[in-house]
Amino acid sequence: MNVARETFDRELRRLQDDMLELGRMTANAMLEAIAALRARDLENAERIMAGDATINERRFALEADCLLLIATQQPMASDLRIVAAVLDITSNLERMADHAKGIAKITIMLGTERLIKPLVDIPVMAQKAVQMLQDALDSFVRRDADTARQIVDRDDEIDAYYDQIYRELLSYMLADPRTINQATLLLWIAHNIERYADRVTNICERVVFTVTGEMKELDLRGPSEPTPA
Repeated sequence: MNVARETFDRELRRLQDDMLELGRMTANAMLEAIAALRARDLENAERIMAGDATINERRFALEADCLLLIATQQPMASDLRIVAAVLDITSNLERMADHAKGIAKITIMLGTERLIKPLVDIPVMAQKAVQMLQDALDSFVRRDADTARQIVDRDDEIDAYYDQIYRELLSYMLADPRTINQATLLLWIAHNIERYADRVTNICERVVFTVTGEMKELDLRGPSEPTPA
């Protein structure tokens, strides 16, 4: 019995480690996408888009391992919550990487066109969203539901940045219709970051679920302005 438990615990740790590696890749994808945007590095943007396929493959492999563990080990309720959380977090991480890929794609669309405004708020917004992700994954490792709830509150700051960027870009569009196309692309970038942070709140919900067994939505608020379709 002890040997079986040790085997299960070892496999569970491996799943968690694989999930954390996927989280690291997702965080790097966002940071690199913003770096490519700031440097107008179209070649690096192309690499980020191509690298998304590796993240997708890791997601599917990790999900398959989770399902195999459930099928072969028949985990108890508390263990099953951990595996279910890893499954859900993995899915969110892959979608977050898609948002980084979206930013890289927009960077290519912008090309070398001169920006209508300096990139100030967008990089700060992205850095804060990535820090939220890193802290959320750490709270999962430590099974710290209180910290996870506090991280969700930080999403309000991301939403405030989005609202500020929205209003500023809208003022550019109203003042000069020639800026509409680029302003819209920059707004899409901010929207991708805002959605990235929203998915961190999903991860935090899974942390709380893992620890308490309670599944509930932790953040019902969002940006005050409508987001792009």
